[in-house]
Amino acid sequence: MVAASTLALTAFTTFPAAADGDAAAGEKIFNTKCKVCHQIGPGAKNFVGPDLNAVIGRKAGTAEGYSYSDAMKASGLTWDEATFKEYIKDPKAKVPGIKMIFAGLPKETDQENLYAYLAQFKADGSK
Repeated sequence: MVAASTLALTAFTTFPAAADGDAAAGEKIFNTKCKVCHQIGPGAKNFVGPDLNAVIGRKAGTAEGYSYSDAMKASGLTWDEATFKEYIKDPKAKVPGIKMIFAGLPKETDQENLYAYLAQFKADGSK
């Protein structure tokens, strides 16, 4: 019993919690709202905006090779779920002075779904 409890506790604390949203719905949001400026997945590169591979957990303003605004570089944000959802709701309100031209995603379900989609991708673009 102790071994099983230890194994369960280790699994719980070692792996990040899965995102609550629907990644398939998030992919649709990405393709209609984000893809015009951002790339994600194998072979993704910086475009109008930075590539979003491994964005979750990354410090804002640090994607290699992308020219960020001073505001984003100085924001001190790290892209966890709460920060991402607050940011994507209204980017310019969260970080005034950024270059990103996007009105935001006001619906919480859209925020959760997009987060779930982005959270799947590792630095090499694999899921």
